[in-house]
Amino acid sequence: MSLNTEKTEKEFKRAMTECRTVFAGKLKDYGASWRIMRPTTLTDQLFIKAKNIRSYEITRKSLVGDTMKSDFMALVNYGIVGLIQLDRGFADHVDMEPDEAMKLYDGYATETYDLMLRKNHDYGEAWRDMRVSSYTDLILTKIERIKEIEDNDGKTTVSEGIASNYMDIINYSVFGVIRLSDDSTAAISDAKK
Repeated sequence: MSLNTEKTEKEFKRAMTECRTVFAGKLKDYGASWRIMRPTTLTDQLFIKAKNIRSYEITRKSLVGDTMKSDFMALVNYGIVGLIQLDRGFADHVDMEPDEAMKLYDGYATETYDLMLRKNHDYGEAWRDMRVSSYTDLILTKIERIKEIEDNDGKTTVSEGIASNYMDIINYSVFGVIRLSDDSTAAISDAKK
């Protein structure tokens, strides 16, 4: 295992722990209120967060006070919610206790982490040389793909399904959290290029 691979594993786990802490806090405040979100609503929520990041990258202004890092963290958490909703379907009322939600969160976080390890091996740590703004564009592309799949009643002919796109969104978002944690100027300098 290379030093960069070990570093990636540690950084990824640290970022996921940070996202999990936010998720658990919101679960305590709101319960699993997201259970009522239909797939298209969840996709639009992902879209809003990604567009907010892109808007900041272009204008370097946030009138609401959201940060790029907090929006990347929200993308991680909504991506995992998406995976849960794909598995369980949506509900008409909150039908899940916090303990069950956290168990599902942890399971999908582990599954997504394992996918990152495989892709990171094959792609040779390419994410480290990418611009943070590229993560945003790739996330928005994945969201557009999800919209198309949803419009086609969840069917694909040769492409990956919605779950794969959620996992890619989560992984790119974790990379964003890592980069913005390590270098607060990364996004601004990337946007100038």
